[in-house]
Amino acid sequence: MTDLEAQLRAVVRGEVGFDVTSRALTTMDASNYRRVPVGVVAPRDADDVTAVLAVCREQGVPVVARGGGTSIAGQATGTGVVLDFTRHMNRLVALDPQARTAVVQPGLVLDRLQEAAAPHGLRFGPDPSTHSRCTLGGMIGNNSCGSHSVAWGTTADSVRELDVVTARGARLRLGRDWAGAPDGLRALAEGELARLRTGFPELPRRISGYALDALLPENGADVARSFCGSEGTLGVLTEAVVRLVESPRARALAVLAYADESAAAEAAAGLLPFGPLTVEGMAADLVPSTAELPRGGAWLFVETGGESAGEARARAEAIVRAADVVDALVVTDPAGQRALWRIREDASGTATRMPDGTEAWPGWEDCAVPPARLGAYLRDFRALMTAHGLRGTPYGHFGDGCIHVRIDFDLLTAPGVVRFRRFSEELAELVVAHGGSLSGEHGDGQARAELLPRMYGSEMVGLFERVKGAWDPDDLLNPGMLVRPAPLDSGLRFSVLPREPVDVAFGYPSDGGDFSAAVRRCVGVAKCRTTSVSGSGVMCPSFRATGAEEHSTRGRARLLHEMLAGEVVTDGWRSKEVRDALDLCLSCKGCRSDCPVGVDMATYKAEFLHQHYAGRRRPAAHHALGRLPVWLRAVSRTHTARLVNALSALPPLARAAKRLGGLAPEREIPRLATRTFSRWWEGRRASGSSAEGPTAQGDLVVLWPDTFTEHLSPGVGRAAVRVLEAAGLRVALPPTLRLEKPPVGDGRTVALDPLSLLRGRGRVCCGLTYVSTGQLDRARAVMRRTLDLMEPVLETDAPVVVLEPSCAAALRTDVPELLHDDPRAARLSAKVLTFAETLERHAPGWTPPRVDRPVTGQTHCHQHAVLGDAADRRLRDAALLTGELSGGCCGLAGNFGFERGHYEVSAACAEEQLLPSVRDAPDGTVVLADGYSCRTQLEQLAGVRGRHLAEVLAEALDGDPGHDGT
Repeated sequence: MTDLEAQLRAVVRGEVGFDVTSRALTTMDASNYRRVPVGVVAPRDADDVTAVLAVCREQGVPVVARGGGTSIAGQATGTGVVLDFTRHMNRLVALDPQARTAVVQPGLVLDRLQEAAAPHGLRFGPDPSTHSRCTLGGMIGNNSCGSHSVAWGTTADSVRELDVVTARGARLRLGRDWAGAPDGLRALAEGELARLRTGFPELPRRISGYALDALLPENGADVARSFCGSEGTLGVLTEAVVRLVESPRARALAVLAYADESAAAEAAAGLLPFGPLTVEGMAADLVPSTAELPRGGAWLFVETGGESAGEARARAEAIVRAADVVDALVVTDPAGQRALWRIREDASGTATRMPDGTEAWPGWEDCAVPPARLGAYLRDFRALMTAHGLRGTPYGHFGDGCIHVRIDFDLLTAPGVVRFRRFSEELAELVVAHGGSLSGEHGDGQARAELLPRMYGSEMVGLFERVKGAWDPDDLLNPGMLVRPAPLDSGLRFSVLPREPVDVAFGYPSDGGDFSAAVRRCVGVAKCRTTSVSGSGVMCPSFRATGAEEHSTRGRARLLHEMLAGEVVTDGWRSKEVRDALDLCLSCKGCRSDCPVGVDMATYKAEFLHQHYAGRRRPAAHHALGRLPVWLRAVSRTHTARLVNALSALPPLARAAKRLGGLAPEREIPRLATRTFSRWWEGRRASGSSAEGPTAQGDLVVLWPDTFTEHLSPGVGRAAVRVLEAAGLRVALPPTLRLEKPPVGDGRTVALDPLSLLRGRGRVCCGLTYVSTGQLDRARAVMRRTLDLMEPVLETDAPVVVLEPSCAAALRTDVPELLHDDPRAARLSAKVLTFAETLERHAPGWTPPRVDRPVTGQTHCHQHAVLGDAADRRLRDAALLTGELSGGCCGLAGNFGFERGHYEVSAACAEEQLLPSVRDAPDGTVVLADGYSCRTQLEQLAGVRGRHLAEVLAEALDGDPGHDGT
């Protein structure tokens, strides 16, 4: 394809990518299917689109238009040239509040349109759960709907005019009264009027096939509407005029609880006369925690609107009174509504796992039946699944009769694929028997197009083929979709993956130890591709900084998938493409919690680096930063901290050290503490100055002297000791000698076994820096040494208090997952508590000092992703520290922000939320940053001193606890 690439580069102003990364990123969408393109083009305008079509037509290469790549039926994949509209053709061209219209390019993300329309009291009606990353072009191609379709219909209901380029280069402006119709289309439709009037089922969510009934004279001969839902098979959209609707000034959300999903489904149609904005349904097994929901086994989310909060609430309460419910909840607070809606929207990801962890897949994601038939259909649907030995949890747009479901198909074995086909054929018959549509939202694609004759009959499908021929006589556009379709059980994306487990270092306990299964977790719903983070969310900071697909969690997962497949990425663990994509992963772990399916890219990155550099020379930064605990302990043993600080303050020496260590030249080398935390502890114990008040007989807690607290921020450790002892707790440090059966030590325990003296003193370490740089053999050795030292602690009830969130997260997850064969790792993990958790659980009667000041700052990304911050919030509230911490990631992220080539991305991440929140804070605001990385980023980029919560509380107890010893 060298000639094709050269021709495209000669005529296209946008990017042309025939490289491994570009192709690997677009082999899949959010479906079960995989097709490898020959190249990807990001057109800048309609002229580029026309030029691409001309070259591909001459070469006989198919073309596929792609937006956010979240299609669930396979229609956003192709074997030819993929047009990526998200890079350049992503603008809101115009917005007319008076006419209530907007002119958009196909790559515009829906949320950007909603943000622009909101100040005018307007919005685009349809809103799929992927609204933060799906594009208007993709929505038009699939005729997307969303939760508000009971009020505002489908995308086709919101389209006025479309600018389209046909495969043969004609530029058409589609509209009503046959505007823009290609040659032959009108004659074809007018010759089949009877069929068009009788061949389409009447239901609100009929998306399957071509919408040829829109061409009827009584429907305005609307060519634009008939184009909606054609999945890129008729022409390439370059611009659209869409209709906006008035957004209610206020909304209320009624959550109606029912005993089970059948009861909820039966009730949904009866609520439509009340004029709700949504009637969404889901069952309990899709909800991680039902704590925020009224008691029940299934729920309807019914939204109402009004001119005021009172009017919206009154409408919601009227629905509650009319509904026969087990329990109900009405919420008018916008934040509360958003939290509840997130539960519903995340179902598209959480549904990919059964409650027992079994994988579940799309394929029959969105069938629709008349709403009045929904209850009966669901009963028959469940019976069919049971007959085939399959499981799935339906949810979705109950008010429109549209059901989403992921089913635990076995798509990895030949018998499983046979069952998938047989079930699909029988389900198609069932849907048709209930008067339904095979697709009610996501389109037919490859998943259902083969079965369209069962819904429409062979003659109507033949008419579809003739219409395709009028638009695209060369079958250039997205072949294999809708007409002359590829078999529904061919091209499955799982077929290329290894059948035997890959030899890896981590245990992957949630994936049965199988790295392929871990990579399969990414189903492509692309929540990681959002361009702004809401609330306390984190994922995916590198994508938000660069906007490049390869820097999203999904993009990296796709590259790992192709690495395992070996067809596009051919050099396995040695792949430079995978390495380069992972290079800008901050290992923030945000995806571990924010990804609906729990993709853990930080772990995958560590695994890849471990395999990639096995037996090879590593980057200098891996030695400089990965072995940081070794270098810092050497400085401590030689008492040279002052000398190191003095030398690093000399610009020529600092530049040389950074160059030698692979560090970012823009970074300052942090100052080391001249007195480590452990030395302060030993001096304090020796002088007998520890607090032994009347409450000193409280619980014993073991304070973890992490590398950062020990050598860089000992003031945090001292403050924590002050607060823990003030709360009546007895504080000890882990042993530094491996003893056979000793009591818990205090950091300087005398050995009981003389042989233990020969083993030498050691310090516990979580191994974080080794894990983040992929030095997993060394990490395991460090972790095993730590477990040896911690054995006496493991025999007690004492918790292990960890002040540094990244180290706590490593002890909670990395240690047991890397030492999955050592039961001590799980026991240590279970003991780990944060500072706030320790006070809450082991000093529940203690009242913190009253600080009474506002706070700003950022929740540490590892705390958000692994540990949770509920206890911290409660502790701050008790101390009258008011205000919310921001989400996102500080951007330093341990070694990441210090490595050469990462500074710009690191700073961009900090500028997203952390730095603006600090700049905008009023005087007297406490800047909280429990992580050393966060504090360092604040100091180096904003000149602001962030403090650990322990420091703030210690100061409030009895004044400044002293300088940090640097």
